[in-house]
Amino acid sequence: MAYDSRVMRLRRGYSSAMIHPLDRPAWSALSARQASFGLGDERARRFAPDFGLFAGAADGSAEAQAALAALVAAYGPVATVETAVQPLPPGLAATSQPAVLQMVAERLSPREPAFEVTALSNADAPQMLALAVLTRPGPFFARTHQLGDFVGVKQDGELIAMAGERMKPIGFTEVSGVCTHPDHQGKGYAAGLMAVVEAGILARGETPFLHVFAQNTGAVRLYKALGYTVRTEMNFTVLSQS
Repeated sequence: MAYDSRVMRLRRGYSSAMIHPLDRPAWSALSARQASFGLGDERARRFAPDFGLFAGAADGSAEAQAALAALVAAYGPVATVETAVQPLPPGLAATSQPAVLQMVAERLSPREPAFEVTALSNADAPQMLALAVLTRPGPFFARTHQLGDFVGVKQDGELIAMAGERMKPIGFTEVSGVCTHPDHQGKGYAAGLMAVVEAGILARGETPFLHVFAQNTGAVRLYKALGYTVRTEMNFTVLSQS
């Protein structure tokens, strides 16, 4: 499906132009497919803290920005990842993060993992969180794994690699949580697990996408080799009470 057929009109305060759902992936996901994982209302929404850090306001109006600020005051810091620099809500401080690239899978080739893949469940949550804390693949919390399907590699019962799904704008699913224990890197686990996750996304008729820090050149190189292309650079900002 062509990108220009999956667009949504921004409400007042941003632009009158048509934009792509991936330009504001958190708001796109939280206002539709993943509303049940969020807190807030039609003015602003965020993932509940146990699930994620990301949030978005419906538009640039004072009402929407105040609603986003209220979510931060009630539940703690949030992060926004959007193509455009957004207004700073009243009473909040913004901390810009390193540049993030948004990459979309346009020409994935079939890949069969050369190792045993395990479907992960709530029983694996402590190990998943520990691996994410160790390797820092991006924001990952106690219930992040419930946002989508996760798979992993285990050795003697220990989780040593994983990958899964996070934000789900209409027509797309984000591949996320891709990480490997430092003692087991270089064995193709990341690429193989991503292939399994991507297959599930494609089977639903959706397009895989991901976010990666631009400075992580090794990961960017890997994702390009797997068939991802850079769609755009995103503004990644953490908002907290000032």
